[in-house]
Amino acid sequence: MRTIRGRAAFLGVVFTLTVTAANCALANTQDPGQAAQQGSQQSQQSGTTGTAASQSDSKDKSQAKPPDTTTPPAPAPAPAPTPAGQKSGDPEPKQTNRMFWIVPNFAAVSANTQLPRLSTREKFVIASKDSVDYTSFLWAGVLAGQGFALKSSPALGHGAAGYGRYYWRAFADQASGAYFTEAIVPALTREDPRYYTLGHGSVFRRTLYALSQLYLTKMDSGKIGFNFSEILGNGMEAGLSNLYYPPQERGFGKTAENWGAGIESAALNNVVKEFWPDIRQMILSLTTKKKN
Repeated sequence: MRTIRGRAAFLGVVFTLTVTAANCALANTQDPGQAAQQGSQQSQQSGTTGTAASQSDSKDKSQAKPPDTTTPPAPAPAPAPTPAGQKSGDPEPKQTNRMFWIVPNFAAVSANTQLPRLSTREKFVIASKDSVDYTSFLWAGVLAGQGFALKSSPALGHGAAGYGRYYWRAFADQASGAYFTEAIVPALTREDPRYYTLGHGSVFRRTLYALSQLYLTKMDSGKIGFNFSEILGNGMEAGLSNLYYPPQERGFGKTAENWGAGIESAALNNVVKEFWPDIRQMILSLTTKKKN
C-alpha cells in the first residue's frame, strides 16, 4: 500500500481535532445580532436623554436669547455588527504561511481578501515552496518509515537501501502531487490554486464550503469553475506513480485507490485550512490569558 494512505489517516486525526477546536472557538464568541441590538439600544437611550436635556435647557434660556437656528449635528452611526466567529474588538483571524506553526500553508487566502490573479510563474513558485519545504523532507521520512515497518512493498527490500527506496518514492509522491495540483494543471486550465477562506457562519456551513472546494474553484478570470486542478491533478499523480512503484502496486485498481486517497487528503486539508485562523486566534488568546 502506498504511503499516501498514511498521509490521509494523519489528516483525519487533524480534522477531528480541528473541528472540535473550531466548535470551542465559535461557541465562545459573541452573537453579532446581540452586539448590534445592544449598540442600537444604547444609541436610542443616549438620544432620548440628550433630547430631554436640550428641551429643558432651551426652555430656561428662551427669554435670554433667541433660539439657536443652526443645524444639529448628524447622529453617530450605529456600530457595525461583529462578524460571526469573532469577538468584539478582536482582530479578524488571518491565515498564516504555516498551520500549527509547522505545516506549510502558502496557498491559503484570508477571509474577505481580494488578490490579483496569479501568473504561471507564481503558480510554480507556490508548488515549489510546498515541494521543497523542510517539512516535506521530514514527512516523507515518516511515510517511508511507516511503509518500511509495515513492509507495504516487500519488493523494495530491507535495510538502509530498502528504506531509501521507500523514502524517495514517498517524496516523489508529494512533489508530483504539489506540481500537478498547484502549477501544471492550473496553468493549463487557468485556475487559481489558492484556498479562499470563508471565515464566517456555523462550523457545519464552513465544513461544507471547505469540502465543496474540491470541485469548485476560482478561475483566473474571477469566476467560479470546476476544479480540474484537484480532481485531475491527483489522478495524474496517481498515474505517474505507476512508473516507479513495483508491479504489484500498479494497475487501474491501485491507481484508482491512490487517486481516492489523494482526494481524501485534499478534503481534510481544506477543512484544516478553513478553521486554522480561528484555532490560531483561540490559542493566542489562551496564551495571553495565562501570561496575565
